[in-house]
Amino acid sequence: MGADRDRTGDPVGDGVDATTAFPGGGVGYGSGSASDAGGEPDPHRAIRRDEAVRAAVEQGLLGPGTPIVALLDVPGIRASAAALRAAFGSVAAPGTPVLHAFAVKATPLVPVLRLLHEQGIGAEVASPGELALARTAQVPPTHIVLDSPAKTSADLREALALGIAVNADNPQELDRIDGLMRSTSTRSPLGIRVNPQVGGGSIEALSTATATSKFGVALRDEGAREWIVGAYADRPWLTRLHAHTGSQGIPLSLMAQGVAETYALAEEINRRIGRRQIDTIDLGGGLPVNFGSEATAPTYAQYARLLAEVVPGLFDGRYGLVTEFGRSLLAKHGTVLARVEYTKSAGGRAVAVTHAGVQVAARTVYAPASWPLRIAAYDAKGRPKAGPDVVQDIAGPACFAGDLLAEGRVLPLLEQGDYAAALDTGAYYFAHHYAYNSLARPGIYGFAPDGEGGVRFAVVREPQTLDEIVAESGGAQPSALTEL
Repeated sequence: MGADRDRTGDPVGDGVDATTAFPGGGVGYGSGSASDAGGEPDPHRAIRRDEAVRAAVEQGLLGPGTPIVALLDVPGIRASAAALRAAFGSVAAPGTPVLHAFAVKATPLVPVLRLLHEQGIGAEVASPGELALARTAQVPPTHIVLDSPAKTSADLREALALGIAVNADNPQELDRIDGLMRSTSTRSPLGIRVNPQVGGGSIEALSTATATSKFGVALRDEGAREWIVGAYADRPWLTRLHAHTGSQGIPLSLMAQGVAETYALAEEINRRIGRRQIDTIDLGGGLPVNFGSEATAPTYAQYARLLAEVVPGLFDGRYGLVTEFGRSLLAKHGTVLARVEYTKSAGGRAVAVTHAGVQVAARTVYAPASWPLRIAAYDAKGRPKAGPDVVQDIAGPACFAGDLLAEGRVLPLLEQGDYAAALDTGAYYFAHHYAYNSLARPGIYGFAPDGEGGVRFAVVREPQTLDEIVAESGGAQPSALTEL
């Protein structure tokens, strides 16, 4: 972006692990260059976003009566899907079956899943609700993977009936699958999830390969490795092995170590039972996202090349591959736009009170050091805001003091009627509404160039109405408790 466009408030000095922000080394969170970040900038992303913001105002999607909306960059999503396919295609032997299954939890929206399906991306689901979304998006069962630490018998029965791949999380679940396999026939690829116990990253809650993680069979616990080998020896229908090391906050080196441990276990199992039983390795997902600049860092190409160096046998064609990326496919392509309703000064600091806060950015509000967001300033007509930089807080609408999208951020001074944009929010933000103060879910719109120099929008999810808020809050039975 040029100087006239690079008007985001960079969350400098927020305690985020710089190796996560810029895994190639570099400057941590700030306005670093793409070379500093070890990633690749999309020179068109900010231009598309600026044009979409202006068009949203001009077309009435955003304004006094609709003070918050969320936008999805459709060309950007397509580009990310293509980059993922190309990255693994460049290192895998010709003919290697590779399924990229999008982690639905990252952006559980049917139109998003349908778009990704048309780009050759399947779905990784972790609940009956996520499976229903994937099926509604017409993702075929052969492109769906079911992962969850708490699958019910009904969940497993449905997956086996549909032919969906299942990764068993623990010995008790495998016993449950044993019972179902005795009474049903299925085309479902089945495997076990293991925890390689290689350690955690900078965000504990997202580190899934620690010694005590709740996920998978803990590989280094006493007797676990022998149990796993025996489980495969006794069940010829177990043909997959799955692990997931974590996501945001996990350095690429640790992710690669987790994959290496899983690959080594697959090799050991096949060798010890004397047949090539495991034919597919599920690598999980978890590529971290750079929330500090426009750069895409790290890239899928960087990760695939690292895996090829650390685990070369993984790509020699003997194993099919599954990935489960989520945040890294969508985060950079989402923007939450909120109208500045009021401005004030408190303790000498400017405060912009907006309509975006904890209801769309719960992680940022409650854990700002781990989840800082870049903020861009736009004027009342949706144009990038100009003017001298001012230290200011970007506050949300919820009734508690900590409801801040950003604190002490340096931006052109936001004024009443302007718009604050929370960038990089395409995953785990506007599709994960938190109903604090019964604030309505914002409408979500995809955008793309219209071919005539303008922008066209498509409704992804309608804004929530007050009637819908009342209905899901027991409005149909107001006297239920008074009648007891």
